[in-house]
Amino acid sequence: MACNTCPSEYRPADNRPGWRRVLLIALAINAGMFAVEIIAGIAGGSKALQADALDFFGDAANYAISLGVAGMALAWRARAALLKGATLVVLGLYVLFATTWAALHGDVPRAEIMGAIGVAALFANVVVAAMLFRFRGGDANMQSVWICSRNDAIGNVAVVAAAAGVFGTGTAWPDLIVAALMAGLGLWGGAQIMRQAWGELATGHTRAAVAAK
Repeated sequence: MACNTCPSEYRPADNRPGWRRVLLIALAINAGMFAVEIIAGIAGGSKALQADALDFFGDAANYAISLGVAGMALAWRARAALLKGATLVVLGLYVLFATTWAALHGDVPRAEIMGAIGVAALFANVVVAAMLFRFRGGDANMQSVWICSRNDAIGNVAVVAAAAGVFGTGTAWPDLIVAALMAGLGLWGGAQIMRQAWGELATGHTRAAVAAK
């Protein structure tokens, strides 16, 4: 059946207290873990931890943006999703550059720091992902929040695996490989978010033009 309603009607803004409360908790968790991981990543010489810390920072900013646009019209939420997708792409490119530099000039990271912080970060992201799971089927803005959380949990599993690899091999390559994979995951997630957001904007503009006739 064809839909004849305007964008704000066919996909309503979600401004429920439960959604905002989950975003606030996720924002606090991600901001805290960014501080923990960036310090630990620098101290332990781990590019994977630093990449994950930047991801936490990006997610904290994204959750803040989502809180700002919650309840607004679909077009504004789609624009916010575009910004978040672009942020993921930029972070992914940065991590690829930093990983390449570390492959040429870096030292072996400290596996014990990587493992301990990786496990803590995994627990934090599993909690956030569980809270956001029921919102994964919403608009591009809501889906982007779920994708960020999902990517983080996957990335943390990889960081723990990299720590085991560094400990077992005595080389930095497991850390660098995981950092590169996390960068690729960020690029893919950002592209996925931007694709849906562009689709929502295009559909909204088409419906608005039809309604104006």
